[in-house]
Amino acid sequence: MIMQKPPTLILASSSITRRALLDRLNVPYQIDKPEIDEQVQAGENAQAACLRLAQQKTRTVAARHPQAVVIGSDQLVACGSHILGKPHSAEQAFAQLRMLSGQTILFHVAVAVMDAHGHVQTSFETVTAQMRDVSDTEITHYIAQERPFDCAGSMKSEGLGITLLESMHSCDPTAIMGLPLIATARLLRGAGINPLG
Repeated sequence: MIMQKPPTLILASSSITRRALLDRLNVPYQIDKPEIDEQVQAGENAQAACLRLAQQKTRTVAARHPQAVVIGSDQLVACGSHILGKPHSAEQAFAQLRMLSGQTILFHVAVAVMDAHGHVQTSFETVTAQMRDVSDTEITHYIAQERPFDCAGSMKSEGLGITLLESMHSCDPTAIMGLPLIATARLLRGAGINPLG
């Protein structure tokens, strides 16, 4: 019996955290950064923006790699009517975290997988978290230690960011870090890549 070789897998991200998460599935993959405009469009809610951006990342990278399976993911943080992306500076990170202090936060994350035939599957998760009341001193210390400038809402939950929270509720404990592995594994199986062979 001839075993069919699985298609090449590409992660459309340069995020160290997403790479570490995907490493847990123990499947070989390559990296290609999509380089897209990640701004939320006027009138777009967090869920729609997440899904659009995850698919856009996937399609952008897939266009450069025909016959590959491509994973794209996106995360946005919502607090009331505010949608927060990456802060990109210490000043913006401080402003985000000061606003989020003591608030209920929604971490929206979407993942899209395009198979070798161009078919895209998507999944969407929401993690609800309660941020504790944090002092300006704590925020300053956290930012200096973690430099969370590439994390939506400045929340680097895989590191010291977890100490900012009182509680968290999720169907997938990896979703808050930006790549929900339960959904990702399911979508990869649908695209012909099974982490368990």
